[in-house]
Amino acid sequence: MILTDATTAQSSIRAQKIVFALVGAVILITTYLGKMPSGIIGAMGIMAVVGFILNYIGDRTPIINQYFGGGAIVVIFGSSYLFHNSGLFPQNSIDTMTTFMKSGGFLGFYVASLVTGSIFGMKTETLKKAALRYIPVILASAAVACLLAGTLSMLVGKGFYHGFMYIGLPIMGGGMGAGAVPLVQILHSTTGVDSTTLMSTMVPALLIGNAIAIIMGGLLNKLGAIIPSWTGNGELIRGEINLEPEASEKEAPTTIQTLATGALLAISMFFLGSLLHSFIDMPLYALMIISVAIIKVLNLMPVELEQAAQSWFKFVVGNLTPALLVGIGVVYTNINLILDALTPMYFILVLATVVGAMIGAGLMGRLMGFYPIESAITGGLCMANMGGTGDVAVLAACKRMNLMPFAQISSRIGGAFMLILASIVIQMFS
Repeated sequence: MILTDATTAQSSIRAQKIVFALVGAVILITTYLGKMPSGIIGAMGIMAVVGFILNYIGDRTPIINQYFGGGAIVVIFGSSYLFHNSGLFPQNSIDTMTTFMKSGGFLGFYVASLVTGSIFGMKTETLKKAALRYIPVILASAAVACLLAGTLSMLVGKGFYHGFMYIGLPIMGGGMGAGAVPLVQILHSTTGVDSTTLMSTMVPALLIGNAIAIIMGGLLNKLGAIIPSWTGNGELIRGEINLEPEASEKEAPTTIQTLATGALLAISMFFLGSLLHSFIDMPLYALMIISVAIIKVLNLMPVELEQAAQSWFKFVVGNLTPALLVGIGVVYTNINLILDALTPMYFILVLATVVGAMIGAGLMGRLMGFYPIESAITGGLCMANMGGTGDVAVLAACKRMNLMPFAQISSRIGGAFMLILASIVIQMFS
């Protein structure tokens, strides 16, 4: 009987693989011929198939799967190459995915699901302990990164100001839209330097820094396996890893209704952030994080609904991450721009900035009672990447998606702090 059941299970798995291969072939051929449907159905179809294939390859490729983030890094750079450099797929497929990721709101939906589920899934005491101690981690990360970039730039004859303003601040500024673009506007209005010149200097630093941050995420994950005392394996506060969940926090069975409820909660929290954003001059995601955190700390959400949000978070991470990483690769990762700017000295300056962010956050995190690896990831690498897209990529590479709330704090609040710092520094040197 047991043997028969095992044989039946194996036959079912083989059948599923055959069906997926046929489905994948249909989607790939349709896209290759330029007949891909528009909208969500076309974008999700090709992103899911390409994401699954590249993620499968990356997770099984030696060295890459151990030291460089495995599937995540292969999906991002592999999809960028396939759609922009290989000539295999037509422009309409890129346009469809770009629309879906940007105006279609897929990235916002994904981040909202992770933020809502991970915060509601935290212990209330953990959230309280982490909140006030996390800001010094961000500040230390930014200070070490920018000082190191400026110092190295001065040593190679470019001057401290060049490294600080054109390398350090863009990388640590919270991405493109919330970081590099307003930073260029600040510099242009104050110094009169042409915006195109400023952008062409900053964007490569941002892209290369993002790529290095993703790779460093994979390396930190490996470092945690080598030195277990440095990591909480996804827990930020030291000691929390050994705490058993309270009886009321234990997971309930996941049903379709549970997932639907969790999805609606995530969407509702995004709506709440959008509503507050219309009255308060703060980033939308920052307001959403603060709102969800307040609801959690004040115990305003029933436990069953918190569990639903957490179940939806796990579903999204487990099933939609490879597809989203394809979107990040196609829409936000330009391999040609990275390679064009990749001179040895430029690379060293960018690398020093990212490593400085990582070291500053790790050391300060240790002093604040955090695990240094988790602190280096969220307070360091998630400050040095490309905002929301970079947060997803870095956390996927280091397999710590539950740290998304802290990653978003780094990108949004930390990025806003860097713009304030830029304004102060420009006034000092102008």
